[in-house]
Amino acid sequence: MPVARRRVLAAAAAAPLVASALGGTSAAAEPARPTGAYLVGRGIADVTGPAAENGMMGYSMPQQQTAGIHLRTLARAFIVADGDKRIAFVTAELGALFQSVHQGVLRKLAETHGGLYTEQNVLLNATHTHAACGGDSHYAAYDLSILGFQEQTYNAVVDGIVEAISRAHDDLKPGTLHLGRALLTDASVNRSRSAFDLNPSADKDHFPLAIDPAVTVLRFAQGGRDVGAITWFATHGTSMTNENRLISSDNKGYAAFAWEQRGDDFVACFAQTNSGDMSPNLNLAPGSGPTDDEFENTRIIGDRQFRAAKRAFDAARERLGGAVDHRMCFVDMSKVTVDGRFTPDGEQHSTCTAAIGVSMLAGSREDGPGLPIPEGIRNPFLDWLGGADAPIPAGLADAQAPKPIAVPFGAMKPYPWCPEVLPLQLIRIGQLHLVAGPAEYTIVAGLRIRRAVADELGVPLENVLMQGYANAYSQYVTTPEEYDAQQYEGASTLFGRYTLPAYQQEFTRLAAAMRSGKPVPPGPTPRDLRGKLINFQPGVVFDDKPPGREFGDVLTEPANRYRRGEQVSAVFVTGHPKNDLRRGGTFAEVQRQVEGGWRRVADDRHWSTKYRWARSGVATSTATITWDVPDNAPAGRYRIVHHGDWKNGWNGSINAFTGTTQTFVIT
Repeated sequence: MPVARRRVLAAAAAAPLVASALGGTSAAAEPARPTGAYLVGRGIADVTGPAAENGMMGYSMPQQQTAGIHLRTLARAFIVADGDKRIAFVTAELGALFQSVHQGVLRKLAETHGGLYTEQNVLLNATHTHAACGGDSHYAAYDLSILGFQEQTYNAVVDGIVEAISRAHDDLKPGTLHLGRALLTDASVNRSRSAFDLNPSADKDHFPLAIDPAVTVLRFAQGGRDVGAITWFATHGTSMTNENRLISSDNKGYAAFAWEQRGDDFVACFAQTNSGDMSPNLNLAPGSGPTDDEFENTRIIGDRQFRAAKRAFDAARERLGGAVDHRMCFVDMSKVTVDGRFTPDGEQHSTCTAAIGVSMLAGSREDGPGLPIPEGIRNPFLDWLGGADAPIPAGLADAQAPKPIAVPFGAMKPYPWCPEVLPLQLIRIGQLHLVAGPAEYTIVAGLRIRRAVADELGVPLENVLMQGYANAYSQYVTTPEEYDAQQYEGASTLFGRYTLPAYQQEFTRLAAAMRSGKPVPPGPTPRDLRGKLINFQPGVVFDDKPPGREFGDVLTEPANRYRRGEQVSAVFVTGHPKNDLRRGGTFAEVQRQVEGGWRRVADDRHWSTKYRWARSGVATSTATITWDVPDNAPAGRYRIVHHGDWKNGWNGSINAFTGTTQTFVIT
């Protein structure tokens, strides 16, 4: 791991950076820029939640709780400023970017930067990894399998995103932006082909392989030096299966890791687009394709994205120029009257109260089928909510047809289980336009929105990208034709058959305002549900250690000697990871002896390491740290170090400790 990268993520070294970043305000002087250049900056921060006994967001499996870390989850921020206009773009390695997080980040940005970064010019989005911590939503549907709202997860995500933006703000310098493009056809497959095939030929002909192969890269340079890139490509973050228990940023996280290892302080962001029906499981079964190993699949699909991104980056010739602009408003997506020019039959239609269909409960067979809670096992959070049985309002069944309704999310009491007042945003950076929507859009749904916006703006279609998973989360958006199939994606399209036409209409309205230079009304105010949900996930009472042992003791030492390609393993007496998330730090280090001292060569955000936590008694636990020795590891002496914290049962104090193995030799 490059020294500068370690410095950003190590807790001790990050402290002055955080202090500087969070101390910055809108009044701070900014560097002058040459004519025709932007001010650009980038930042990165840790958003990893509890590494043990926290439900994961994505597969809705109550039994899928964290038990260690393979790849820490990070937020990467980019800021582009042009005169008095700027945008802040953040991709976080999360299952979803919930409205609660959007609200929390904006509150903190107002405290630290005044009115410089607002809901208008801040675009937050998620990679949609299914192996990150959940429980950071204020809406019950997305906390149900996680047993309630998890404040530790929420704080880690909000604080990390704010830190990433603040670091990008402090990094602002005169720079240039270039667009590059490539095609990638072996990192995705259409998992809902029968629904896709119901679309008109004009749509299907745009995607002859039934996938969206477009790779778009925005290349950032400061003073002629490449400093970062945002890559957009559509594929799900489901290479890791629903049997995995290690926190992972999945295939897009590996792509970012692979690129950032090549540059000392390069920030590589891999964002989603319209990936609602795009699976990385090429054999259309969980954990299958290209191989039958989920870790190897994650690496291969990630590596393919990295290599395609690098091709586009190296070939980026189109320099961005012109205005930075933005439009944003809130829309109640359950009450949109849609004009006939956006509907398949040319007639006026309406959206309706949110509901999920029966086939949504089964999950996606290609990526990870859902698993009902076994009979006799109760979910206390569901009981607290009053159960899932609710009367279907009169007329809703007809409004949602042909969807057979399973749960009317929008009619649950005392609050709907999902948001209906949602943020819609349009961002312009020179020639590039980002349509930021709070859902998972299928490739044809994304295409129709892009076409509508491009036509209104009078720009080429390729310069309009669908940025999904943005600023809030409201499940899927399919075309009306795909909706009729009522596969998983259609059953998860919350606001009925005309959800997509409503988005086409409302994004066209934003585009018209941008084209004419006019503002748009802000729309209704979304709910603030702070304090409305509770947590049924047990916390840490105290930590204990085996008789005759101390925290940090090594229970299983590494062997004396290893070769490249072999795996080193060590087991430690540890405490519960919830005692200190070590956000910005690490639970695991691999150190190499250099000139009489010890230098970190890998930690728990490195692909070659795995940190596994397990209970070994009522209050005792172990940490197993493994390191797959890279093929290019220098020969020499090494050791494994474990950092942890234990909770005193008598006074509740949290106490840090460090354990170190004996040295071993890599030959």
